[in-house]
Amino acid sequence: MDILKVKNDIISGNTALGIEFGSTRIKAVLIGSDNTPIASGAHEWENRLVDGIWTYTEDDIIGGMQSCYASLANEIETKFGIVPTRFGSIGISAMMHGYMAFDENDNLLVPFRTWRNTITAEASEELTELFGFPIPQRWSIAHLYQCILAKEEHLPRLSHLTTLAGYIHYLLTGRRVLGIGEASGMFPVDSSALTYNNEMADKFDNAAYQHGFDKPILSLLPEVLIAGENAGTLSESGAKLLDVSGNLGHGIPMCAPEGDAGTGMVATDSVSPRTGNVSAGTSVFAMVVLDKPLKKLHRQIDMVTTPSGEPVAMVHCNNCTSELNAWAGLFREFAQAAGFEIDSAKLYEILFKKALEGKKDCDGMIAYNYLSGEHITGFEEGRPLFARRPDAPLALADFMRTQLYTSLGALKAGLDILTKEEQVPIDRLTGHGGFFKTEKVGQTILAAAAGAPITVMSTAGEGGAWGMALLAMYMTKKSGETLGEWLKDNAFSNARSVTVEPDKDDAEGFDEFMKKYIGCLPVERSATQLL
Repeated sequence: MDILKVKNDIISGNTALGIEFGSTRIKAVLIGSDNTPIASGAHEWENRLVDGIWTYTEDDIIGGMQSCYASLANEIETKFGIVPTRFGSIGISAMMHGYMAFDENDNLLVPFRTWRNTITAEASEELTELFGFPIPQRWSIAHLYQCILAKEEHLPRLSHLTTLAGYIHYLLTGRRVLGIGEASGMFPVDSSALTYNNEMADKFDNAAYQHGFDKPILSLLPEVLIAGENAGTLSESGAKLLDVSGNLGHGIPMCAPEGDAGTGMVATDSVSPRTGNVSAGTSVFAMVVLDKPLKKLHRQIDMVTTPSGEPVAMVHCNNCTSELNAWAGLFREFAQAAGFEIDSAKLYEILFKKALEGKKDCDGMIAYNYLSGEHITGFEEGRPLFARRPDAPLALADFMRTQLYTSLGALKAGLDILTKEEQVPIDRLTGHGGFFKTEKVGQTILAAAAGAPITVMSTAGEGGAWGMALLAMYMTKKSGETLGEWLKDNAFSNARSVTVEPDKDDAEGFDEFMKKYIGCLPVERSATQLL
């Protein structure tokens, strides 16, 4: 890091700040003129279960933001001896979906209902049938329609809806806007018109009217903006709210608030058609940017957009590495009982590399990593399960390959819909998350699952706050380039990466495993009923 150059960037305001409200952490990342991080801040938080609703209070949200920003400002002052008073631009991101409903005086009508709440099954089903388009339970429109079906008492006072990112942006700027990627998780959007789908809005209004709700849905939703458009400036009151020390000046340009899915795409250079990214940790999801619409409705596939409005197919799975981690913990416990100490990194390296020695089809072993339900395969709840044929030797290599396969089993079921049923072309997927920490192993398994090259970048660990900062910088620095072009030339031109191509034998072996995985789902179903 060139300290003098960084100081000049900070003093001259040649920077961009991204703040992302994740489920367990609020993170701020400041980037300089070369688009690399120069300082960061964070605040840990947790959602609360209040009267059966997963929520964060307004005090949680605002206090968390202020703590995160103070942490960033302190790091800037400690590292560079500068008290920040301005930035070149700012962007806000947050966990997508959920329900934040306000009256005309901006009072929150009911506690914030986060994406985690699964209380809208009836609305989700009805709207999916009505639109011929998948509406997951976590989407804002599903929450609103469920309120309408239940005739909740706050609805007559409802003036506008937004998401967590949109709420923060409004507090800082006074503008009710969303980036199109975030908006696509509230209500379906039209990627040609780059705004909400008018035909579906009419259908919604007609259906809602039958239940006594007469407010046009488009009058309740925030304005839609695309990447690169100005979304207002930091107001005087917004600056004081963000920086309680009073050092930060107002008037800073702000880009459209985006969701964590969009910032993940940006942070992995996966915003162009035929590219995508896979985040694999406690849960796993894949985002694939389409070059043409899907031919039919698939309830297992969510449809959102990039921050520029290109359609994206999303495969979201609740379970990934938690059961794998539990087995690793068991092996560590045995090692300790035998008098050996082994650190986590070495343990995972041994187990992951051993998996590559296993038989390609796992040789008669099957496992399910379902600690919770799995939408892709139709489970409301789950039970971790391992089984084998009597003639299948209980070998460590085969066992670990089985655990890696099943970590991606539900994901592969969704990806197979895209690649085999819909023939969606994928030129490259970028992997990020704990599944890929052991060099090339997770990549090899995912390449077999997806049938596409898997790239892991040195920058992928910077996360969504960095992606949001890049969107803020793009707004002020673009000169006619698309977002994908600008990212390639300005953020990833020198990025170090490793790419693994799919191996034919691995892919065929995973396909054989998946035949058993799908065929034995009744066994998993029995486990949920009997255990």
